[in-house]
Amino acid sequence: MTRMTTAELRGYQQICGRDGAMMAIACDQRGGMRTLLASDPEEQARITNDMLGDTKADITRYLASEASCVLLDPLCAVPRVVDEGVLNRDTALLIGLDASGFDVSPDGYRLSRLVPSINARRVRELGGTGGKIMVYLRADRPEANEHNIAILNQCIADFAQEDLLLVVEFLTYQLEGESAEDYTAKIPSLIEEGTRISLQCGAKVLKLPYPGTPDACARITKLAGDVPWAVLSAGVNHSTFLGQVEIAMMNGASGVIAGRSLWKDCISLDRDVQREKLRTIAVSRLREIQAVIGNYRRKAA
Repeated sequence: MTRMTTAELRGYQQICGRDGAMMAIACDQRGGMRTLLASDPEEQARITNDMLGDTKADITRYLASEASCVLLDPLCAVPRVVDEGVLNRDTALLIGLDASGFDVSPDGYRLSRLVPSINARRVRELGGTGGKIMVYLRADRPEANEHNIAILNQCIADFAQEDLLLVVEFLTYQLEGESAEDYTAKIPSLIEEGTRISLQCGAKVLKLPYPGTPDACARITKLAGDVPWAVLSAGVNHSTFLGQVEIAMMNGASGVIAGRSLWKDCISLDRDVQREKLRTIAVSRLREIQAVIGNYRRKAA
């Protein structure tokens, strides 16, 4: 198992709260955020990167300032939130390396992409505490993963060379022609085996989809060993995610890196509406998640 260096451990400590658990606000989405801000494709196309940057700045100022860390992208949000003084000095910054969307192979597999010119050195130059890479994995189809594993290996080696923290995330996906029922039944094993692939590549901190069951969470924890893992929200509703967080924490998770479940119905092209909802609805949801995390951290202590 690959252990964090002293510098990486310091970065990890900074993305965690005082209780030692990760509590990061994810808002590195681009295409997905456009679809939440406008339902009409033509209106979505008129939403510029600067407009997305406005929304991300508000999420950072009003929501992420109440958490230990924020995850942002280097196209719309960074370096803006640093240069304009939006980012709280006590809030750590993870910078996403993955480009929005994906390519598709001739066999229908998702091929992950990187934001051009963003590497470990550039993340450091932008003021990042660390980076985050997300790739798509279908662990039951080895041929689906060669391109994406190569990206993982590239990024992990680059951040190791720079001695900078890197959070590794993967997502599974339903194949064309695969029934929803068959795919859902495979999710626990896909996440477990995707975790194994990530660890074999040298991941030191993991951001994972909810594995599906308490037993699956416990297996992930056993497999990960000393490598901490955070559960992501995948945009499920808040009450559902609260239950998932509770089960994950009860079975060894080290925290949460969550986005849409907190803010998806709070963002708006009307910034006054957006700011009010972030201050009230989103922060209230965050407090509930923090309470669940704190409860299990106290029990673990």
